[in-house]
Amino acid sequence: MDRTVQETADRIRDMTIRGAGRIARAGASAIGDFAKGYQGNDLGRFLDELDQASRVLLDSRPTAVSLWNGVHATLKGVHDAGSVDEAREVLISNSDDFVKRSLEAVEIISRIGAKRVQDGDTILTHCNSSVATGVIKEAHRQGKDIRVFATESRPWRQGILTVNDLASAGVDTTLIIDSAVRSVMKKVDKVFVGADTVTSHGALVNKIGTSQLALAAHEARVQFYVCSETYKFSPMTLFGDMVTIEERDISEVVSPGEIPESVKVFNPVFDSTPARYIDSIITELGMIAPGSVYDVMVRQFGPDVLKE
Repeated sequence: MDRTVQETADRIRDMTIRGAGRIARAGASAIGDFAKGYQGNDLGRFLDELDQASRVLLDSRPTAVSLWNGVHATLKGVHDAGSVDEAREVLISNSDDFVKRSLEAVEIISRIGAKRVQDGDTILTHCNSSVATGVIKEAHRQGKDIRVFATESRPWRQGILTVNDLASAGVDTTLIIDSAVRSVMKKVDKVFVGADTVTSHGALVNKIGTSQLALAAHEARVQFYVCSETYKFSPMTLFGDMVTIEERDISEVVSPGEIPESVKVFNPVFDSTPARYIDSIITELGMIAPGSVYDVMVRQFGPDVLKE
């Protein structure tokens, strides 16, 4: 197995690489690096090894649609190649293009989302989303007087990354424990969160605890925005496939011997927020209603990707 591919897969699996966008770019880059480093002229063997490399990457986080889309965007057209050199060129070009478009999407979403932030707003965010924090930092860069509540985001405490990022940008930031969400919601004007997956019917699958933010925001009549690149839209859900909620090891929650062996531990990574609790999804194509996701997905992915 290609060393770069295996190392990338390991870093995705152990959460060294985290966040849907970063995972997608890492997967696409690993395929590109595989192509750059490949030596040999047998096209059949190359494609077999490419398929194996792709499977290793996808198996590292089987529930991450961003990784699936990033890898498949990089593979697009490779089976039409007539030689190893041609196949390598296709993969390298696709990989570079995906990474570039992904980073550009974050910048576009930041600018669009910042328009929804008003001077004096208090914002709540959850986990560590580069697109959500991008919106906040862009609003701050524009000179808007804002303050932010950021959840700790147990058990991995990705909120620590968020508050460090926002604080370094000069944003007035307060870290809160996850269970304080409802208590602070009365002080909040808008909620901005990222996305791991958006389904064809506009539901959001994101870091565990996101749904409680949405419910609390709905109760308090606070606007709830999802910041998501369109490659986080799941084409599989067009055909009725369910999004699997990944469970991780209980060692992330409790230490050995801390609780009796008879006690079970439930440690899901994500939860699902129904479309009715989402005011708008901010994408690189603009702001869309959750009910418009289906049409966007059909236009974006087209029939070829949907056959994968």
